[in-house]
Amino acid sequence: MAEAFPDFTPVNLLTGFLGSGKTTLLQRLLADPQLSDCAVLINEFGEVGLDHHLLERIDETMVLLQSGCVCCTIRGELSDAIKDLHERRARGAIPPFRRLVIESTGLADPFPILSTVHSDPVLRHHFRLGNVVATIDAVNAAHQLDVQEECARQIAVADRLILTKTDIAEADAVERLLTRITAINPAAPLWRSAETPPNAEELLSQDEAARPRESTSPLPHGHHHAHTHSDIRAFALVFDAPLDWTLFGIWLTMLLNRHGQRVLRVKGILNIDGSATPVAIHGVQHLVHPPVHLRAWLNSSRQSRLVFIVKGLEPGRMARSLRAFGLAGAAPVKADMSGAQASR
Repeated sequence: MAEAFPDFTPVNLLTGFLGSGKTTLLQRLLADPQLSDCAVLINEFGEVGLDHHLLERIDETMVLLQSGCVCCTIRGELSDAIKDLHERRARGAIPPFRRLVIESTGLADPFPILSTVHSDPVLRHHFRLGNVVATIDAVNAAHQLDVQEECARQIAVADRLILTKTDIAEADAVERLLTRITAINPAAPLWRSAETPPNAEELLSQDEAARPRESTSPLPHGHHHAHTHSDIRAFALVFDAPLDWTLFGIWLTMLLNRHGQRVLRVKGILNIDGSATPVAIHGVQHLVHPPVHLRAWLNSSRQSRLVFIVKGLEPGRMARSLRAFGLAGAAPVKADMSGAQASR
């Protein structure tokens, strides 16, 4: 009898600009027992440098690694590659992987990949989006952020950030870069891989849909102004009163329909009227994950907090639109990183 696999297989995206250490991180993660039943999709097999891990070639595009992972190239459309993996798994032609990791090319905007998994009518019945992990080059990222929009987008949509090469970068430059990273994505935990390398559990398994609800990281608390980075900014909206779920859903739908390309990310924990426990939401541009009902509040304040990362949208304007919908008490605030970036 074939080994069971999840009803919804988590898909993790590993992104990051050229030379930022994605492949090095992937090589280390594949040795972790947590990923012994994982499939990996990469853009160009010859560039990945996993040859010393090879055990058996299944066909011209796919190999079985010593870790037990299935590794193959992306030929043509991403959706076709994932469907092919799913079909092979279903008929027992490859090991019954329980997770899929996609390593994107360094120049890619992450959104089309996430959109493929979320929107394809076949894939969304078998796969779900997990954490997005972005690697950041401590030596070169400052320049890349100045000249490459994709670099900022990769950082903005990430759930986990890995700062690489801190052992060879100047300390002052690293601190300046951390300030810029925080301005783009204040809520994502960040590790310096040369000093405190994270494991697969921390990076991949602990996502909103899978982690124990008691360990969900709190969102940042508020101060008085928004972070800025060029026209990309991060800010939070705080609500003291419980929210009407229907009104909030209409507002968020209208916001993303009109400005989805500029809402790089939204993440929040909400106090919904009539619900005794909080509801977590998470979206990237036009995509919104199904809401997750958490088991309990982590503190007594029970304030709703929405963290936005946007391009060219004013926090005050968004707060005013919420109030116009009857969602009173929303005020734009600056995120306090004392808790959210503890992994630094």
